[in-house]
Amino acid sequence: MYEEDATPEHPQGAAGSSGRADLDWNLLPDPVRHRLAEVAGTALAGLPPAEVPAALRQFARFTPAKRARLGGTKLVRELRDNATFRTAVVAWWEEHRPGELAAGPDEPVTAAAAAVLTGAPEARGAVASVARRGDAAEARAERDEALSRADKLTVEVERQRAALAEALDQAREAAVQREHEVAQLRRKVSEQGAKLRFARDAHAELEAEVARLRAGVDARLAEVVAERDRERERAEEERRRAQRAQAEVAAARQAAKEARQGDEVRLGLLLETLGGAVQGLRRELSLGGGGPRPADLVAGPDGTRGTPVVNLATLDALLALPAAHLIVDGYNVSKTGYPELPLADQRTRLVGQLGALAARTGVEVTVVFDGAAVSAAQTRGARGVRVLFSDPGVIADDVIRDLVAAEPQGRPLLVASSDRAVADSVRRRGAHAVPSSVLLGRLRP
Repeated sequence: MYEEDATPEHPQGAAGSSGRADLDWNLLPDPVRHRLAEVAGTALAGLPPAEVPAALRQFARFTPAKRARLGGTKLVRELRDNATFRTAVVAWWEEHRPGELAAGPDEPVTAAAAAVLTGAPEARGAVASVARRGDAAEARAERDEALSRADKLTVEVERQRAALAEALDQAREAAVQREHEVAQLRRKVSEQGAKLRFARDAHAELEAEVARLRAGVDARLAEVVAERDRERERAEEERRRAQRAQAEVAAARQAAKEARQGDEVRLGLLLETLGGAVQGLRRELSLGGGGPRPADLVAGPDGTRGTPVVNLATLDALLALPAAHLIVDGYNVSKTGYPELPLADQRTRLVGQLGALAARTGVEVTVVFDGAAVSAAQTRGARGVRVLFSDPGVIADDVIRDLVAAEPQGRPLLVASSDRAVADSVRRRGAHAVPSSVLLGRLRP
């Protein structure tokens, strides 16, 4: 259990009494070593610090059992090599626990440990007695283990014999069952042979009946083929008749279309006549129908259209114009107003607010988002709001420019974006640039 260094660490303890001088501590039985470690560990905490060897001071704060378990090797080594420490341990026991080391014959391990510590002449004999007891105990343990294995093997042999007998019984039963099955199979084979002969006779009769039926079927088949040809001719005639009817229907549709076109031309001429009459009335009544359109009245400080909108009053005036169209740079406005929201929530919130604005003012609203930023289902437009997403590879700015270019001259156009390039390009086409912050000021409740 403990490993000992053959070279003493404290040479001053080598010149002990004659009882220890001829006793080899390296050959001490494990029980004696363990008892020596317990004795030294118990006394270690009560010794003055000066009498505790440096190698054992780290164990002084442990419990006695823990000292013996963790520092057993070093404790026994110090007892062997350090006569001063050995004497101090013996003295502590005699002072604090007198008589406990002088164990009787019923405690041979304690007696051997005490004899080794005190250097008694009977130390060698006590150690040998403990060793013999250990060998005897080990032999008895080996004998008991062998007897236990023999008992287990005996039980296993009996179990195998019982299993073998059961297997033999099962084999005999299987042989009887197999013979019975073979007999049944033989009977079945005989019955199947009779059924086979009967089936062959029936097959011959059926072949004769098939030959008779085939002769009748051939005649009936000829009649059916002739009938099929007659039906095919009738179907072809019906198809030609349907084609003629289809051509007649197409001609009738063309005639109706031409008649409708004529009606539309006459209606157009009538409307032109009515328009001319209305213009004549305007001139006679001096109504001045040639004045500027509402969109032409919206101008910037320098008198030109397409000026920036810098406040809510100007924005409200433009939204109140007839047929006004508000085009919104979606992410430019939403990221300005609520950047803390995810893009999908930004789109939903902006479209909802634009729907409320369209319901209040009646203005046409189109909002454009970059399609590349959409990873989920696209936002559905609210009532009165057109929602567009740019195609892959196309940015929303280009879509906004296309929308402005597609509008007729004179229609009031408002483009909400803080992008300077977008604002400059749409202003050159006559649209009014609305900063995102101004539009957000109108969208907020």
